[in-house]
Amino acid sequence: MTAGRKRKPTQMKVVQGTFRKDRANPGEPKPKRELPPCPDFLKGTAREEYFRIGRKLERIGVLTEIDDLALVGLCQSWAEYLEATEQASKTGMLVKSPSGYPIFNPYVTLANQALKRVKSFLTEFGMTPSSRSRIMAAPGDNEDDEWKDL
Repeated sequence: MTAGRKRKPTQMKVVQGTFRKDRANPGEPKPKRELPPCPDFLKGTAREEYFRIGRKLERIGVLTEIDDLALVGLCQSWAEYLEATEQASKTGMLVKSPSGYPIFNPYVTLANQALKRVKSFLTEFGMTPSSRSRIMAAPGDNEDDEWKDL
């Protein structure tokens, strides 16, 4: 494996407008663009987010049948963030250690770690403002845009 930037899938290059046929990998797998089935082990908020976010990613043509694990990671991390944030709001930013001294609430640390994972997954799917700014809509996208004719 060589050092340097990780390679982008061809579809992401097309969406971003940086695709060049002479640099394309002719042997690159082309998975079907669709929302993969939600795994049975995903429960609660994470499961709800899987369908909510998954439908949006499918609609814009970013999600494929093999992206289920990345989507699961995003949704599970988001659910963990919400749970840790809720616990931290109940107990406060500082808690007492077993010896009685105030310490930083471990739930805040868990929330921050989960949020970092969420951001990483969001970037992979082009769901942050900076990562989205590198993506160009494919022809036929945004057909419901009422301003498209102006």
